[in-house]
Amino acid sequence: MSELVKLFTCLLIVFKEEDSSLGKVKIAIHEQIIRQPMDTLKVTYQLKILTAALFTVTILRRKLISTQWLSLVVLVTGVALVQLADQPTKPGEANANQSKVIGFSAAIAACFLSGFAGIYFEKILKGSNVSVWMRNIQLSFLSLPFGLVTCVINDYTQLKEKGFFYGYDGFVWYLVVLQATGGLIVAAVVKYADNILKGFATSLAIILSCIASVYIFDFHLTLQFAFGTSLVIGSVFLYGYVPRTHNRVKLDVDGISTLKKN
Repeated sequence: MSELVKLFTCLLIVFKEEDSSLGKVKIAIHEQIIRQPMDTLKVTYQLKILTAALFTVTILRRKLISTQWLSLVVLVTGVALVQLADQPTKPGEANANQSKVIGFSAAIAACFLSGFAGIYFEKILKGSNVSVWMRNIQLSFLSLPFGLVTCVINDYTQLKEKGFFYGYDGFVWYLVVLQATGGLIVAAVVKYADNILKGFATSLAIILSCIASVYIFDFHLTLQFAFGTSLVIGSVFLYGYVPRTHNRVKLDVDGISTLKKN
Protein backbone atom coordinates (compact mmCIF):
# COMPACT_ATOMS: atom_id res chain seq x y z
CA MET A 1 0.00 0.00 0.00
CA SER A 2 2.84 2.39 0.76
CA GLU A 3 4.13 1.96 -2.79
CA LEU A 4 0.67 2.74 -4.17
CA VAL A 5 0.51 5.88 -2.06
CA LYS A 6 3.93 6.97 -3.27
CA LEU A 7 2.96 6.26 -6.88
CA PHE A 8 -0.27 8.23 -6.58
CA THR A 9 1.54 11.14 -4.89
CA CYS A 10 4.20 11.27 -7.58
CA LEU A 11 1.57 11.18 -10.31
CA LEU A 12 -0.20 14.12 -8.67
CA ILE A 13 3.04 16.10 -8.50
CA VAL A 14 3.81 15.36 -12.15
CA PHE A 15 0.24 16.33 -13.02
CA LYS A 16 0.80 19.72 -11.35
CA GLU A 17 4.19 20.17 -13.01
CA GLU A 18 2.65 19.52 -16.43
CA ASP A 19 0.06 22.30 -16.05
CA SER A 20 -2.67 19.88 -14.91
CA SER A 21 -2.86 18.32 -18.37
CA LEU A 22 -3.37 14.55 -18.69
CA GLY A 23 -2.05 14.66 -22.24
CA LYS A 24 1.21 16.26 -21.11
CA VAL A 25 1.50 13.73 -18.27
CA LYS A 26 1.19 10.84 -20.74
CA ILE A 27 3.82 12.43 -22.99
CA ALA A 28 6.17 13.01 -20.03
CA ILE A 29 5.80 9.41 -18.81
CA HIS A 30 6.36 8.11 -22.33
CA GLU A 31 9.48 10.26 -22.79
CA GLN A 32 11.04 9.56 -19.39
CA ILE A 33 10.20 5.87 -18.94
CA ILE A 34 9.27 4.25 -22.26
CA ARG A 35 11.72 6.08 -24.54
CA GLN A 36 14.54 6.12 -22.00
CA PRO A 37 14.67 2.49 -20.83
CA MET A 38 18.29 2.75 -19.66
CA ASP A 39 17.32 5.15 -16.88
CA THR A 40 14.53 2.78 -15.82
CA LEU A 41 16.92 -0.18 -15.82
CA LYS A 42 19.48 1.75 -13.73
CA VAL A 43 16.83 2.42 -11.11
CA THR A 44 15.47 -1.13 -11.29
CA TYR A 45 18.86 -2.76 -10.78
CA GLN A 46 19.30 -0.94 -7.47
CA LEU A 47 16.52 -3.17 -6.10
CA LYS A 48 19.30 -5.73 -5.54
CA ILE A 49 19.87 -3.95 -2.20
CA LEU A 50 16.32 -4.80 -1.15
CA THR A 51 16.51 -8.37 -2.47
CA ALA A 52 19.70 -8.88 -0.44
CA ALA A 53 17.83 -7.74 2.67
CA LEU A 54 14.91 -10.02 1.77
CA PHE A 55 17.18 -13.06 1.44
CA THR A 56 18.93 -12.06 4.67
CA VAL A 57 15.62 -12.41 6.48
CA THR A 58 14.46 -15.58 4.71
CA ILE A 59 17.73 -17.53 4.42
CA LEU A 60 19.86 -16.29 7.32
CA ARG A 61 16.84 -15.83 9.63
CA ARG A 62 17.84 -12.36 10.74
CA LYS A 63 15.39 -9.70 11.81
CA LEU A 64 15.42 -6.15 10.49
CA ILE A 65 13.52 -3.45 12.35
CA SER A 66 11.32 -0.93 10.57
CA THR A 67 13.95 1.85 10.56
CA GLN A 68 16.43 -0.47 8.86
CA TRP A 69 13.94 -1.34 6.12
CA LEU A 70 13.24 2.37 5.69
CA SER A 71 16.97 3.10 5.45
CA LEU A 72 17.33 0.52 2.66
CA VAL A 73 14.51 2.13 0.66
CA VAL A 74 16.16 5.53 1.16
CA LEU A 75 19.50 4.02 0.07
CA VAL A 76 18.02 2.60 -3.15
CA THR A 77 16.44 5.97 -3.96
CA GLY A 78 19.66 7.86 -3.26
CA VAL A 79 21.88 5.58 -5.35
CA ALA A 80 19.42 5.72 -8.25
CA LEU A 81 19.42 9.53 -8.16
CA VAL A 82 23.22 9.65 -8.05
CA GLN A 83 23.62 7.26 -10.98
CA LEU A 84 21.03 9.04 -13.10
CA ALA A 85 22.73 12.36 -12.40
CA ASP A 86 26.15 10.92 -13.24
CA GLN A 87 25.16 9.30 -16.55
CA PRO A 88 22.20 11.06 -18.14
CA THR A 89 20.68 9.15 -21.03
CA LYS A 90 19.76 10.98 -24.20
CA PRO A 91 16.44 10.09 -25.86
CA GLY A 92 18.14 9.04 -29.10
CA GLU A 93 20.71 6.73 -27.53
CA ALA A 94 18.47 3.67 -27.27
CA ASN A 95 18.82 1.16 -30.07
CA ALA A 96 15.62 0.47 -31.97
CA ASN A 97 16.43 -3.27 -31.90
CA GLN A 98 16.56 -3.37 -28.10
CA SER A 99 13.70 -5.04 -26.25
CA LYS A 100 12.50 -3.07 -23.24
CA VAL A 101 10.63 -6.08 -21.85
CA ILE A 102 13.69 -8.32 -22.05
CA GLY A 103 15.89 -5.60 -20.57
CA PHE A 104 13.54 -4.97 -17.66
CA SER A 105 13.10 -8.71 -17.04
CA ALA A 106 16.87 -9.18 -17.09
CA ALA A 107 17.31 -6.34 -14.59
CA ILE A 108 14.74 -7.89 -12.23
CA ALA A 109 16.36 -11.32 -12.59
CA ALA A 110 19.79 -9.79 -11.93
CA CYS A 111 18.46 -8.18 -8.75
CA PHE A 112 17.26 -11.48 -7.33
CA LEU A 113 20.29 -13.47 -8.51
CA SER A 114 22.69 -10.86 -7.12
CA GLY A 115 20.90 -10.78 -3.77
CA PHE A 116 20.66 -14.56 -3.54
CA ALA A 117 24.30 -15.12 -4.56
CA GLY A 118 25.55 -12.59 -2.02
CA ILE A 119 23.51 -14.02 0.84
CA TYR A 120 24.33 -17.63 -0.04
CA PHE A 121 28.03 -16.71 -0.18
CA GLU A 122 27.67 -15.13 3.26
CA LYS A 123 25.95 -18.29 4.53
CA ILE A 124 28.83 -20.42 3.23
CA LEU A 125 31.47 -18.14 4.73
CA LYS A 126 29.84 -18.00 8.16
CA GLY A 127 28.46 -21.52 8.25
CA SER A 128 31.80 -23.28 8.68
CA ASN A 129 35.26 -22.82 10.12
CA VAL A 130 36.88 -22.59 6.69
CA SER A 131 38.80 -19.32 6.34
CA VAL A 132 37.77 -16.60 3.92
CA TRP A 133 41.04 -17.13 2.03
CA MET A 134 40.32 -20.82 1.47
CA ARG A 135 36.85 -19.96 0.20
CA ASN A 136 38.40 -17.55 -2.29
CA ILE A 137 40.76 -20.30 -3.46
CA GLN A 138 37.76 -22.56 -4.02
CA LEU A 139 36.01 -19.84 -6.00
CA SER A 140 39.15 -19.28 -8.08
CA PHE A 141 39.33 -22.96 -9.02
CA LEU A 142 35.76 -22.72 -10.29
CA SER A 143 35.93 -19.34 -12.01
CA LEU A 144 39.36 -19.55 -13.68
CA PRO A 145 38.49 -22.43 -16.08
CA PHE A 146 35.34 -20.63 -17.23
CA GLY A 147 37.29 -17.40 -17.73
CA LEU A 148 40.05 -19.10 -19.71
CA VAL A 149 37.62 -21.02 -21.92
CA THR A 150 35.66 -17.83 -22.66
CA CYS A 151 38.88 -15.98 -23.45
CA VAL A 152 40.05 -18.70 -25.86
CA ILE A 153 36.67 -18.88 -27.61
CA ASN A 154 36.38 -15.12 -28.13
CA ASP A 155 40.04 -14.19 -28.79
CA TYR A 156 41.76 -17.36 -30.00
CA THR A 157 43.33 -15.74 -33.08
CA GLN A 158 44.75 -12.77 -31.19
CA LEU A 159 46.02 -15.00 -28.39
CA LYS A 160 47.80 -17.20 -30.91
CA GLU A 161 49.41 -14.27 -32.74
CA LYS A 162 50.24 -11.87 -29.89
CA GLY A 163 50.14 -13.93 -26.72
CA PHE A 164 48.01 -13.68 -23.61
CA PHE A 165 49.82 -10.75 -21.97
CA TYR A 166 49.92 -8.51 -25.03
CA GLY A 167 49.12 -4.92 -24.02
CA TYR A 168 49.64 -5.51 -20.30
CA ASP A 169 51.41 -2.34 -19.22
CA GLY A 170 51.95 -0.99 -15.70
CA PHE A 171 48.51 0.59 -15.52
CA VAL A 172 46.77 -2.65 -16.53
CA TRP A 173 48.66 -4.58 -13.85
CA TYR A 174 47.68 -1.90 -11.36
CA LEU A 175 44.01 -2.42 -12.27
CA VAL A 176 44.40 -6.20 -11.95
CA VAL A 177 45.89 -5.88 -8.46
CA LEU A 178 43.26 -3.30 -7.49
CA GLN A 179 40.42 -5.55 -8.67
CA ALA A 180 41.83 -8.59 -6.85
CA THR A 181 42.36 -6.61 -3.65
CA GLY A 182 38.83 -5.25 -3.85
CA GLY A 183 37.45 -8.77 -4.21
CA LEU A 184 39.32 -9.96 -1.13
CA ILE A 185 38.14 -6.96 0.89
CA VAL A 186 34.54 -7.62 -0.16
CA ALA A 187 34.86 -11.25 0.96
CA ALA A 188 36.25 -10.10 4.32
CA VAL A 189 33.38 -7.63 4.73
CA VAL A 190 30.84 -10.37 4.03
CA LYS A 191 32.62 -12.73 6.43
CA TYR A 192 32.95 -10.36 9.37
CA ALA A 193 29.99 -8.02 8.71
CA ASP A 194 27.15 -8.80 6.30
CA ASN A 195 25.86 -8.22 2.77
CA ILE A 196 23.67 -5.30 3.74
CA LEU A 197 26.62 -3.34 5.12
CA LYS A 198 28.51 -4.25 1.97
CA GLY A 199 25.68 -2.65 0.00
CA PHE A 200 26.06 0.55 2.01
CA ALA A 201 29.82 0.55 1.38
CA THR A 202 29.29 0.01 -2.35
CA SER A 203 26.81 2.87 -2.47
CA LEU A 204 29.28 5.21 -0.79
CA ALA A 205 31.90 4.06 -3.30
CA ILE A 206 29.57 5.07 -6.16
CA ILE A 207 29.34 8.55 -4.67
CA LEU A 208 33.13 8.78 -4.30
CA SER A 209 33.61 7.71 -7.92
CA CYS A 210 31.15 10.37 -9.06
CA ILE A 211 33.02 13.00 -7.06
CA ALA A 212 36.30 11.81 -8.59
CA SER A 213 34.77 12.16 -12.06
CA VAL A 214 34.38 15.90 -11.36
CA TYR A 215 38.17 16.24 -11.52
CA ILE A 216 38.90 13.49 -14.04
CA PHE A 217 36.05 13.72 -16.56
CA ASP A 218 34.80 17.28 -15.94
CA PHE A 219 31.50 16.07 -14.49
CA HIS A 220 29.33 18.89 -13.14
CA LEU A 221 27.56 18.38 -9.83
CA THR A 222 23.81 18.90 -9.91
CA LEU A 223 21.10 19.40 -7.33
CA GLN A 224 19.88 15.87 -8.06
CA PHE A 225 23.34 14.46 -7.31
CA ALA A 226 23.56 16.43 -4.06
CA PHE A 227 20.10 15.25 -2.99
CA GLY A 228 20.91 11.62 -3.84
CA THR A 229 24.18 11.85 -1.92
CA SER A 230 22.35 13.24 1.10
CA LEU A 231 19.89 10.33 0.97
CA VAL A 232 22.70 7.76 0.84
CA ILE A 233 24.59 9.32 3.75
CA GLY A 234 21.39 9.71 5.75
CA SER A 235 20.45 6.07 5.12
CA VAL A 236 23.78 4.94 6.63
CA PHE A 237 23.01 6.69 9.92
CA LEU A 238 19.36 5.58 9.81
CA TYR A 239 20.37 1.93 9.42
CA GLY A 240 22.54 2.10 12.53
CA TYR A 241 19.89 3.92 14.57
CA VAL A 242 18.11 1.76 17.14
CA PRO A 243 15.00 3.29 18.77
CA ARG A 244 15.00 3.38 22.57
CA THR A 245 11.91 1.17 22.83
CA HIS A 246 13.48 -1.51 20.66
CA ASN A 247 16.75 -1.27 22.58
CA ARG A 248 14.92 -1.63 25.92
CA VAL A 249 13.03 -4.71 24.71
CA LYS A 250 16.31 -6.24 23.59
CA LEU A 251 17.90 -5.55 26.97
CA ASP A 252 14.91 -7.07 28.77
CA VAL A 253 15.08 -10.22 26.66
CA ASP A 254 18.82 -10.53 27.29
CA GLY A 255 18.23 -10.04 31.03
CA ILE A 256 15.56 -12.72 31.16
CA SER A 257 17.76 -15.18 29.29
CA THR A 258 20.64 -14.44 31.70
CA LEU A 259 18.39 -15.09 34.72
CA LYS A 260 17.24 -18.38 33.23
CA LYS A 261 20.83 -19.49 32.77
CA ASN A 262 21.66 -18.61 36.38
